[in-house]
Amino acid sequence: MIAIVVAAVFFAGMGIYGLVLPAALVRPFGIVASGPDARNEVRAVYGGFGLAIAGLLVAAAFDDGIRRGAVIAVAVALGGMAAGRLIGAVRDRPRAFYPSWFYFCVEVVLGGVLWFAVS
Repeated sequence: MIAIVVAAVFFAGMGIYGLVLPAALVRPFGIVASGPDARNEVRAVYGGFGLAIAGLLVAAAFDDGIRRGAVIAVAVALGGMAAGRLIGAVRDRPRAFYPSWFYFCVEVVLGGVLWFAVS
């Protein structure tokens, strides 16, 4: 239950940050969200999605009926994100640990912790 709430807080933080400061959220990756369409995309993918996942995890923390399926779905999504970063790192080597490898580690750890929380 604690692992689920911690992951929910992480996604909520990402979601709020993505909604409020979309350009700042993607800047460490070298992405410039200079126009309204770009900021709208960041708000949708990081903001809205992050808050939706946070809400799902909060619901899963308190509802035994959806816990296992919801948490496995989020764990698998995090694993997919980490796999995408790993493939990206093979093709285009990150210049530094932060941000790519840092978030790779976050995704692997959170995904693994969630997976084992319902196993």
